[in-house]
Amino acid sequence: MIKTSPRLSIGLPVYNGDKFIPAALDSLLAQTFTDFELIISDNASTDNTEEICRAYAAKDNRIRYYRNNENIGCARNFNRVFELATGEYFKWAAHDDLHAHDFIMKCIEVLDKDPTVILCHSHVYFIDEQGEFLQNYDIQLKADSPKNYQRFHELLTKHLCYPIYGVIRSDALRKIPPMGSYGNADGIFLLRLGLVGRFYEIPEYLFFARSHPQQSMSMFFPDYLLFTNNNPQYSLDKLPDYHAYTVWFDSSKQGKILFPHWRMLWEYIASIHLLRLNLYDQIRCAISLHQQLNGNESLLLQDVLIAGQKIWQRWHDKPLTNQEVETRLIASVQD
Repeated sequence: MIKTSPRLSIGLPVYNGDKFIPAALDSLLAQTFTDFELIISDNASTDNTEEICRAYAAKDNRIRYYRNNENIGCARNFNRVFELATGEYFKWAAHDDLHAHDFIMKCIEVLDKDPTVILCHSHVYFIDEQGEFLQNYDIQLKADSPKNYQRFHELLTKHLCYPIYGVIRSDALRKIPPMGSYGNADGIFLLRLGLVGRFYEIPEYLFFARSHPQQSMSMFFPDYLLFTNNNPQYSLDKLPDYHAYTVWFDSSKQGKILFPHWRMLWEYIASIHLLRLNLYDQIRCAISLHQQLNGNESLLLQDVLIAGQKIWQRWHDKPLTNQEVETRLIASVQD
């Protein structure tokens, strides 16, 4: 008997998720849409994650559990679950989030009906550690335009990347590079996916994002719950710590000299040329990039100052303030 592939593959990368992963797995296994495989990639957890996942896999043959011999970093583990997938559709899942029982069914109904839609997700609200409602997340991206440069413009908006947990066409994912290991890699990944095709947001709250102290956003973006409406008021000092995020995405970069904002700028520019857009669309995307990033130039200088401080410390084993680094850099340019 020939075994056919499931229609949907769900990829769940996890590291030390024993506190929340049982509820997350229960939420996925209780979906009204049942034709899926659930791929878990355990990034060498040191808590009880392995025992929990193996117990669930023993009870439900839709679960495929893999364990890395060592921690390969967030980005590589995120990409690995898609590499192992076989379904027509794919969905990433986090170990701490929950879904309404009909989330997947409603997403797949949209994708089956409209082939121009490549990603379907829903409205989001936040829950606390006990699973109780906190507040709505009301940044609703208008990424359903038929024009790719308009989707590019919309996905440059400051947002928290929750569409990445929608249901996505696997062939669309194969048209872009895997998620990178740098700050805002998930946002740039979504931006590139938006150049491939349209997103659709179901106007119902079917996805429940858990807020808790152990998650990356709480560690590197502590004010993110204030960042939840369509026109968020923010200052540059309220943005995430992209130096720390870069190391979180790829632990091998710990202690290295990094230029995360320069890297993000390069990846934005590279995205415009990635999918062979026509010249008009490339120009429109470049204009959007200039408009959206205008005023953030100080972040590029910040990278240089931090790098200069680290180099000075290595040479002299002495801490140096940003002001001192800036003064020395200015003096060196004048000389």
